[in-house]
Amino acid sequence: MRSCLFVLILVVLLLLVPVVVAEDALEWYTRGQSSSAAGDYDAAITYYDNALALEPKYAAALSGKAAALNAKGRYADALITADAAIALRTSDTVALNARALALFGQGKYNESVAAYDKLFVLQQNRADAYCNQGYAYLRLENYDAAIIPYDRCTKMDPLNFMSWNNMGLAYMGSGKYDRAYSTFERATGVTITNATVWNNKGEALVALERPQDALECFKKALGIDPQFKKALENRNSVMNKQQVFQITGATTPVPTISRIGTFYTTATPVVQEPSGITTVGETPVSEEPVVPITTMPVPKRTTYSPISPLTVLAALGVAGCAVLCLMRK
Repeated sequence: MRSCLFVLILVVLLLLVPVVVAEDALEWYTRGQSSSAAGDYDAAITYYDNALALEPKYAAALSGKAAALNAKGRYADALITADAAIALRTSDTVALNARALALFGQGKYNESVAAYDKLFVLQQNRADAYCNQGYAYLRLENYDAAIIPYDRCTKMDPLNFMSWNNMGLAYMGSGKYDRAYSTFERATGVTITNATVWNNKGEALVALERPQDALECFKKALGIDPQFKKALENRNSVMNKQQVFQITGATTPVPTISRIGTFYTTATPVVQEPSGITTVGETPVSEEPVVPITTMPVPKRTTYSPISPLTVLAALGVAGCAVLCLMRK
């Protein structure tokens, strides 16, 4: 009788205790990629950490984590993680891009420019990276240098009006007002609802001694944002026949404010392709494909998962034996 009770207890335990399944670094990395693509960067960082706990030298997991850390604004941590990935795999474009962006986020613009140059040796089809480098040059007030990456950026992503706007600022800084005006014209061709672009276009027209056209631009800017102080000053200046203007500088990008430029935070690693365009929107978001998974042998660890059908069948078999045993008693 005791033996039968023991068997019954064993059956219950089999039903309650889930079957063990192997989890490896590749599976955790895949989960990290999926979470990054969905914009859940906290979960992605956790999954990348799980992969790295099993395989500390997993370069793809390190670069993915660096990109996710940038998306969270944790630039110092992202830089450390990106450097660790590059130490393992110098041609890792995801890590190189993450490193350049982390330096930008920390205000290290000279280093960021150099880091983007290293990325472009291996990958040239990244609009976001060219825009970021151009923005870094703007912050350094190196306007002639900023024009080159912005020209590439706008060719690859012609619908990003803030890239046109920032290239216009670079032309203004270089004193090329006719080119600045045509560039702002491209920006207003993409959108007519941004006060900053209209104000900057008006300033270019003032420089070209076209005050009446400039006045219309300032009025449009104020129609969008009546509290736009710079546009108010410019409108009053033109109305008073004063031909003085000041270039509207680029400030640290905050996507929720319309008056400033945008730099891109690319959280999801991007696959390097021989051709094609990486399209990025106005705000720093990630719309890029997940990096193809690199398979590597990793030590197996075990973790718990839900009940397996085989476990249930085995338990039922043992239960049947227990019932027969009781009936014989």
